[in-house]
Amino acid sequence: MREVSFIKQNKEKWLSFENAIFNNDFKDPDALASQYVHLINDLAYAQTYYPKSKIVDYLNQLAAKAYQKIYKTKREDTNRIFAFWKTEVPLICYQYRTFIYVAFIIFSTFTFIGAISAANDGEFVRSILGDDYVNQTLVNIEAGDPVAVYKSGSNWGSFIGITVNNLKVGVLSFILGVFGGIGTVYILFQNCIMLGSFQYFFYEKGVLWESVRGIWIHGSMEIFAIIIEAAAGLLLGASILFPGTHSRFTSFKHGAITGIKILISTFPFTFSAGFLEGFVTRYSNMMPNWLSVGIIIITLGIISFYYLIYPFQVQKRITKTNTI
Repeated sequence: MREVSFIKQNKEKWLSFENAIFNNDFKDPDALASQYVHLINDLAYAQTYYPKSKIVDYLNQLAAKAYQKIYKTKREDTNRIFAFWKTEVPLICYQYRTFIYVAFIIFSTFTFIGAISAANDGEFVRSILGDDYVNQTLVNIEAGDPVAVYKSGSNWGSFIGITVNNLKVGVLSFILGVFGGIGTVYILFQNCIMLGSFQYFFYEKGVLWESVRGIWIHGSMEIFAIIIEAAAGLLLGASILFPGTHSRFTSFKHGAITGIKILISTFPFTFSAGFLEGFVTRYSNMMPNWLSVGIIIITLGIISFYYLIYPFQVQKRITKTNTI
């Protein structure tokens, strides 16, 4: 059968099934299960005869989404929280990985702009970070401890204050996505300009390495989590601007629920970053290089694996299970 005929013959069936999954219409679970079996058969057929076609990707994603929503409740109710991080979030991140990639591109662009602006305007860093912060950091650099600012306050006080602030930034970044994603981009802009100018400031003063081995002990998870939270905000904005075949309200509701799940998934990493900033970063200047670098590599590796690699592994496993 030609691909065009195959699509034309099954298009309405797929869209009907997609709408049922999208709207959580489980009134007739037996019918949905039957449709799911047909969908898997269509996926297997498409993989065999049209392996390079986009229809394979579409059916693959629809099958994964259906598997997640239909069967997870039967097998995972006893350990819902564990299943949320093990399967549900990774599948969501795989399905909406484009938003994560876009958030990374925006982050990199704005951070670069911050660094370039600081390099070309001697007063730019002060306008962003404030005179008090810059002056205190200069004193710390002269004293041989560029990141001494992280030693202020108690361990627990710093941990709680920093964590609460980072959670606020993440939640705000997501919520402001309701303005078509513009609010999310603005939050990214603020934080990235600050980061870029901040790091260039240390470079200009000849203590970039000392700042990196200190700041990024907690910054790896903290910054990465902000990027993922921004991706959730962009997803929320896209659900309003591009509802597709669904009503705008239905699309928004789905985007909000999905975005909230992504947002919640970042909380353990935000807590971990706050703990590291409150209890570990303050001792970075006393650590051997291998230890501080090791912490940075491990923390960055964990969160990178979870959001960039593990989703592909889960998707591959689900697809293999579905087509057997």
